[in-house]
Amino acid sequence: MTYRKIKLIARPEQKITEDIFEITTQDIPQPKDGDFLIKMTHLSLDPAMRGWVSADEESYIPPVALGDTMRASGIGEVVDSKNDNFSVGTRVMGLLGLTEYALSDGNGVNPIPKEVPADAILSVIALPGITSYHGVFEVLKLSAEDAGKTIVITAGAGSVGSLVGQMAKNLGLKVIGIAGSTEKCQWLTDELNFDYAINYKAADFVEQLTNAVPDGIDFFFENTGGTAQAPIFERMNAHGRIAVCGLIAEYDKEVPDLGPSWLNIIKKRLSIQGFTMPDHFHRIPEYGQALGTMLGKGELKYRAHTIEGIESATTGINLLFEGKNNGKLIVKL
Repeated sequence: MTYRKIKLIARPEQKITEDIFEITTQDIPQPKDGDFLIKMTHLSLDPAMRGWVSADEESYIPPVALGDTMRASGIGEVVDSKNDNFSVGTRVMGLLGLTEYALSDGNGVNPIPKEVPADAILSVIALPGITSYHGVFEVLKLSAEDAGKTIVITAGAGSVGSLVGQMAKNLGLKVIGIAGSTEKCQWLTDELNFDYAINYKAADFVEQLTNAVPDGIDFFFENTGGTAQAPIFERMNAHGRIAVCGLIAEYDKEVPDLGPSWLNIIKKRLSIQGFTMPDHFHRIPEYGQALGTMLGKGELKYRAHTIEGIESATTGINLLFEGKNNGKLIVKL
C-alpha cells in the first residue's frame, strides 16, 4: 500500500507558489521497535509556514530542508504500533507534517481524546489556542484586575486573534478587533461579543479607531503589521503592553515596511515582547488542559475553514495570506 506526502523542493521568491512543493507517493512504512504508525485525518495550515519554507537559518525554528516533508501540525490515529505507550486506536496530535501517514517514536506526539471534534482541537487546543493562551496570560499578563481596560487585536477574526479577544472579554476588558472584511467584523461583534470590530481597509479606519478608543489603548496583540500597526501604536497609553505574535502583512514583501518610531516606546514607557511557541512547547499539556476547560464551559467559540484532500494544501495555504479563510484553515484527509 502507498500514501502521499508533500515535500518542500524550492524556496519561494516572495509569495508561496504551488511549484515549491512536490506531492510524492511511496510505500507505507512498517514500525520498528519503539515506533508506531499514524494514519492522519486532519492537517493544519498556519501562517508560521511562511517562515518555515524560507531560507532564514536565524529564525526561531530551523527552516524545512529542501527535500524534506513540509512541516505541519496534524491529528491522526495509531494504526500499527510497537510502542507500549501508543496502542493501536490511540488518537494523537503532533507536528507530523503534510502527509497521509507518519511514523513516530512518540517524541512531540500527544494523545488526545476521541470525543472532541478535530476542528475544535486544531482551532482551540492546538497551535492557535496555545499561542493565544500564552500571549494573553504570559506575555500581556492579563487578569481580572484589568477589567475595563482596552485591548486591540489585529487579525482579530483569525484563529489566534479571535481566541485572544474572547479570553480578554471573559476577563472584563474592552475588546477591539481589527479585520479585513465586513463579514469578519460582523462575526466578531455579533458572535464573539467584541465591543468593536473595524475593517482596516476602510477609508476612515483611523477615525473609527480613534472613536473606539477615547481613553487610549492599554494592550495591543499584534498579528499582522501593515497599515493598522502605526495608528494603534500611536494611541497606546503609558505603560502599555504589546505582544508581537505575527506580521502576516509583511511576510511576502521583499523589503518589510518600516515599523513605528521608537520615541513612543520611551515617552509611553511601553513594554513590547515578541514570542513564538516552540520556546514553550513543553507547556502544551498544561495549556491544553486549560483550553479544554474553557472550551467545555462554552467560554470559547471558533470556526473552521476546511478544505479536502492533501493535494489542496499546496494552493490552499495562500488563503491565509490573501485573507480569504474564514476561521482556522484545516485540510481534511
